[in-house]
Amino acid sequence: MSLNTFGHLFRVTTWGESHGPAIGCTVDGCPPGVALTEADIQPWLDKRKPGQNKFTTQRKEPDEVRILSGVFQGNTTGTPIQLMIENTDQRSKDYGDIAGAFRPGHADITYHQKYGIRDYRGGGRSSARETASRVAAGGVARAALAALVPGLRITGYMVQMGVKGIDRSRFDAGEIERNPFWVPDAVAAVEWAEYLDALRLSHNSVGAVIEVVAEGVPPGLGAPLYGKLDSDLASAMMSINAVKGVEIGEGMASAALTGVENADEIRMGSGGPEFLSNHAGGILGGISTGQPVVCRFAVKPTSSILTPRQTITQGGQDTDLITKGRHDPCVGIRAVPVGEAMMACVILDHLLLDRGQTGGVRGRIG
Repeated sequence: MSLNTFGHLFRVTTWGESHGPAIGCTVDGCPPGVALTEADIQPWLDKRKPGQNKFTTQRKEPDEVRILSGVFQGNTTGTPIQLMIENTDQRSKDYGDIAGAFRPGHADITYHQKYGIRDYRGGGRSSARETASRVAAGGVARAALAALVPGLRITGYMVQMGVKGIDRSRFDAGEIERNPFWVPDAVAAVEWAEYLDALRLSHNSVGAVIEVVAEGVPPGLGAPLYGKLDSDLASAMMSINAVKGVEIGEGMASAALTGVENADEIRMGSGGPEFLSNHAGGILGGISTGQPVVCRFAVKPTSSILTPRQTITQGGQDTDLITKGRHDPCVGIRAVPVGEAMMACVILDHLLLDRGQTGGVRGRIG
């Protein structure tokens, strides 16, 4: 299988399967001299790891990362960084019933149609377990960004679960890490807990929308047409398992706006240009404006549920299938740190691209 690498200068190749001995990634293109240890990466993996509460899969994985190469005496060397995370709580027997049948909503049938062979244990390569490798790579990207752009901050949170959205008038960034849903709305957190608990107990699941914001992004990242920052962000987010839609700034809602409403007006401030709104999500013409970069993505409901669903076998017979195993009733919860990681990787990649093309030189205003 090819195409397991993303990025231009900061390149990440993930490897491994859900029920194999380990998963991991190779990170190439990280600048040398960046302070990096496992302790810099582990907190982000801890944020994503399974089994932390009743609203996520009960698979118990410590997700402890090991740095195998590319770091010497606590600093990156500029050579490929190899990261490994062992799988310790696989339960492959749960998937025996689906060895010869295709789970509806999963990639089982498309992997079989394309390759003629598939790892049915938890989805193999198509499993969301792969995203732990992305989060590890994102930890490397964050360390490099902290050294190159100290004021840059990336924050992800859920803004919708099923039909329930947040009330932005109650937006409280401090609430994000105080509830299991990474939601910046204390009232919504309580309502969502009851909502998801009922779905979980009825053997059902639900989708979600995650918003990721990068503040302190310098202007000038990205390039016109085929090197746009927003197109690379959209591609990175869409590559996350179960993501079915991505938008930047107002996104789809911009279709309902007029030109007067949508254009972000500009005034000259004491420190340079100041935008009076941010409908564009911090990107114009594929290039960052210096405003917060705002990206949202929609995650579909978990397809592995205990409710019988109609499908077919590999032999072409109709059958009903119940997917056993330990699964997230709302995979969007653990997608939050994955979205943050992809944002970090893309921004670092474009920062390095810009340094190579322009050397950081900017057109003067005022």
